[in-house]
Amino acid sequence: MNRRTFLEIGLSSAGVAALSSARSAGQTLEARHPLWPLWETWQERHLDYAGRVVDATQRGASHSEGQGCGMLLAAEFGDRDAFRRMFDWTEANLAIRADKLLAWRWLSDVPERVPDLNNASDGDLFYAWALVRAAERFGETRLRDRAAGLAADLARKCAVARPDRPGRPILLPAEYGFVEGDTIVVNPSYIMPRALREVAAATGQPVLAQVADEGLSLMRDIAASRLVPDWLRIGPEGLSPARGFSSDAGYEAIRVPLFLAWSGEASHPALRRAAAAFGQAPRGYAATIVDAETGQVLSLSGDAGYRAVAALATCVAQDRHGAAIPPFRSSDPYYPATLHMFALLTQFLHYPRCVPI
Repeated sequence: MNRRTFLEIGLSSAGVAALSSARSAGQTLEARHPLWPLWETWQERHLDYAGRVVDATQRGASHSEGQGCGMLLAAEFGDRDAFRRMFDWTEANLAIRADKLLAWRWLSDVPERVPDLNNASDGDLFYAWALVRAAERFGETRLRDRAAGLAADLARKCAVARPDRPGRPILLPAEYGFVEGDTIVVNPSYIMPRALREVAAATGQPVLAQVADEGLSLMRDIAASRLVPDWLRIGPEGLSPARGFSSDAGYEAIRVPLFLAWSGEASHPALRRAAAAFGQAPRGYAATIVDAETGQVLSLSGDAGYRAVAALATCVAQDRHGAAIPPFRSSDPYYPATLHMFALLTQFLHYPRCVPI
């Protein structure tokens, strides 16, 4: 099967069976993984040879999230060369703070490539997770050591007590800019439970596992009455909209059902509520912005990556067999293309019943 044919039909049940057989026989994922052609296409579109993951729709910028996501994919597929190039570029260009965290963005169109040294905690988390996975995959202890330093600073600088629940830690989006007096602003989609727990276990930072638990509790409380929004404010009196930030369930919150499914939280109410919202989109589209209070769809997208997340969430939440995950599309921008790869990995690793159909 050539790449063009593979891209047209997407991941098949036969391919999943072949991979399962290869795994049980101890064969290498590099040679047999059915997603490998898609990984090559993702690299051709979004990764330059120097190791910079390029977000073309965001001024050609690179950010810690993109580097961490790309490195996680490389570790999953056993692509040591791609991982090394991304790691080396990130260490040279974003690991420039006084601590172990990463500056959040590198810009190609300004003389000062990194004008803002603030971090992004989701980028740091995925970078640490990629290092942990790669340390195991490639047998490099230096990568685990790097993850340990990063995880320690992430826990120390970005895990703070909820103002309404003293002693229960939640994750700030960054070290600076999201605390005002006794209130904080949080982004629930930055809380990826599986990543937090695996990084916590590998690096000896139990507070990150506590953040995972508290994040799940927060999303459960929200989902009792509405969709999980992109951003919210937490004060001593509880939850409220964050002034100046999106209170819709939009392009940030679309990660919430994906991360819940990936973390094994198939019955989580936030996943079920998101799946119900996705179900309102017409065939061939995904609901990308939804009013979190009313559930009204405000924006649709035909990008395959968003449709893949919606299809996986629907299959998982409704306990279906077979998911309407579309074929990977090389024309998708960085963000939906990366979500598409994650949706396919999640399906293969945890939900064989949701094989694309």
